Amino acid sequence: QVQVVESGGGLVQPGGSLTLSCKASGSIFSINSVAWYRTAPGKSRELVAAVTHSGTIKNYGDSVRGRFTISRDMARNTVYLQMNNLEPDDTAVYSCKFEIWVSETYENTFWGQGTQVTVSS
Repeated sequence: QVQVVESGGGLVQPGGSLTLSCKASGSIFSINSVAWYRTAPGKSRELVAAVTHSGTIKNYGDSVRGRFTISRDMARNTVYLQMNNLEPDDTAVYSCKFEIWVSETYENTFWGQGTQVTVSS
């Protein structure tokens, strides 16, 4: 079994910064891609950022490009989301998704429970 846990959310003022962490643990053969998503009240889930296995290819949503940075520490099975210059529209529940090979032949998708980020003065 694989567990995914996010942390680092909270309340921050506009213009402030937060760093989210997401760690996978359990029966992990290898990790493929990892992505952060967010769901704001009354809106559908949107991709925030994603990174490939090698860490060399990163994609960002249009609304966060230039302000957010995704990084990974695969020695710790952990992915980070550095969020700068936060805006009220960034308020959402942030969730991470791991694509994990649990064996040489079986890959599955694992989600965390989400962490709340609130940007407000």
